[in-house]
Amino acid sequence: MQGAKLSRSPRGIPQQSSSGPWDNIVKFLDSLMSKLRGNHVPSFFIRKLVTQVFSFINITLFNSLLLRRECCTFSNGEYVKSGLAELEKWIVNAKEEYAGTSWHELNYIRQAVGFLVIHQKRKKSLEEIRKDLCPALTVRQIYRISTMYWDDKYGTQSVSNEVVSEMREIVSKDNQVLPSNSFLLDDDLSIPFSAEDIDMAIPAIDLDEIHLPEFVSEYSCAQFLSSHQK
Repeated sequence: MQGAKLSRSPRGIPQQSSSGPWDNIVKFLDSLMSKLRGNHVPSFFIRKLVTQVFSFINITLFNSLLLRRECCTFSNGEYVKSGLAELEKWIVNAKEEYAGTSWHELNYIRQAVGFLVIHQKRKKSLEEIRKDLCPALTVRQIYRISTMYWDDKYGTQSVSNEVVSEMREIVSKDNQVLPSNSFLLDDDLSIPFSAEDIDMAIPAIDLDEIHLPEFVSEYSCAQFLSSHQK
């Protein structure tokens, strides 16, 4: 959502119209995949790395949405939705062997954007929002988006006052045990695989089946390698 070029609509409201940032993300993913596969990196590692990249994209976009009111608009929801469609195409083309669960990693931003772009928010109950529209989101996160939302395109309204009151009561109780910014997603910097995963991903190598290049015999310091095969 950051770095997009802005243009003005006939009503004078800034609109995001450039697909440049999404094109740059896709180009980066293409370049990353090309380098990894070109260097014969096992598909297991590629899957884990690509999944981590999409997790970062999800966290960055989702947290921006909850922190910046200018991102909680109908038109920005459409803009991000179009970008997510481009990422979905990339994931489909990369196939599960290399993309893994990348589409699932975007769950939070996908559901938040789905909420932004529906027209009948005011008719939705809290139960419908939690079960059908945003099952991955907490009430605090839904409340944050609902109260920050504004429609710069069609003039649609956010959820009803009854739903806001219902959420406010839940959030008020949560505030007694949770920090004020607990609606944000945490960036998990841990390595997404274990030593056991690595051991299973790399096939066993039989040294007796490896044939040393002929030039190795020319170096006395490498004679022990030749003797090992005899």
